[in-house]
Amino acid sequence: MGVESMNEEILVNDYRNGILENIHPGHICGIDANEEVKYTVGNARHLTFLRSAFKPIQAIPVIAHKVQEHFKLTNRETALIAASHRGEDFHLEELKKLMDKIGVAEDELLCHPTYPLNPGAKDAMLKDNQPKRRLCHNCSGKHLGMIALAKVLGVSTEGYYEPEHPAQQEILKALSTVSGCNIAEISIGVDGCGVPVYALPLQSIANVYLRFARPELIADQTIREAVVAISSLMNENPEIISGTDAICTNLLMDKNIVAKGGAQGVYCFGLKDEKFGFALKVMDGTEEQWPLIVATILEQIDYKNKQTIQRLYQISHKDIYNDNDKLVGNKEAVFHLAGIKWGV
Repeated sequence: MGVESMNEEILVNDYRNGILENIHPGHICGIDANEEVKYTVGNARHLTFLRSAFKPIQAIPVIAHKVQEHFKLTNRETALIAASHRGEDFHLEELKKLMDKIGVAEDELLCHPTYPLNPGAKDAMLKDNQPKRRLCHNCSGKHLGMIALAKVLGVSTEGYYEPEHPAQQEILKALSTVSGCNIAEISIGVDGCGVPVYALPLQSIANVYLRFARPELIADQTIREAVVAISSLMNENPEIISGTDAICTNLLMDKNIVAKGGAQGVYCFGLKDEKFGFALKVMDGTEEQWPLIVATILEQIDYKNKQTIQRLYQISHKDIYNDNDKLVGNKEAVFHLAGIKWGV
């Protein structure tokens, strides 16, 4: 798979006292029910690593092999396998239960010890002089799921993170199925937490999330049923998938949406009733622009649930305040889904 030309467009401008200070370029692709590109900004073929937007797909073989039944997991524990949790108290409580049920020691996880992503949870640990933990890593639930999958497959958990390990091969096959890409067309890298991560054209990633929203498009019954189960778990447990006031939490509260973001600016979501899949990539790698960009996409397609849009605007930080809590600027979305700049 070759590297496509970038051809990104500006998605968001930052202004300070009316003066342009920063731009945030990127790409957006929207796929319709016919799996054809309906909306595009920038390059729909831009090669993009899924990063943590990969987690619902990584959970497919875990669910397909009935790991949750084998280890008698609750829905909240199972949802952590697809989560980028923020290390809040309720996350750690469920993670400990998940770890104990699977029979895993914390030091068996490859992910590096860290503090929680949630600022309050991090501050609480620092105040109590608690050390960094692997369980606090936002990918720990995913790693526990991979180890659990290896156990159910009857293979060694050693090297569960290596590309050739049977658990990772199951994940790669699931990605091929839901993306419609042949395995030979999928590019590989190493994710921040150490497991394989794959790069696909943005159009193919949008197709993945279309299929999460419309699983009837998946021919393989086992994969289809797993996708249905994962989508339900995500909608039933939005705060488990992410955390307090996070974009994923706010989107997954809407039962019509399945959504997940990843590091370095990639965000994806599917709309069930509208039969759309969207994927976007902010090329400067920031996540702060996501709520504004997704809210703008939903407005431009005249999305029916205005409460969802409003929740996104509430966390979008469109107004820019300085350290003294003084309003000093604003952010503005400047893209149009037809690929035409505002005002043109």
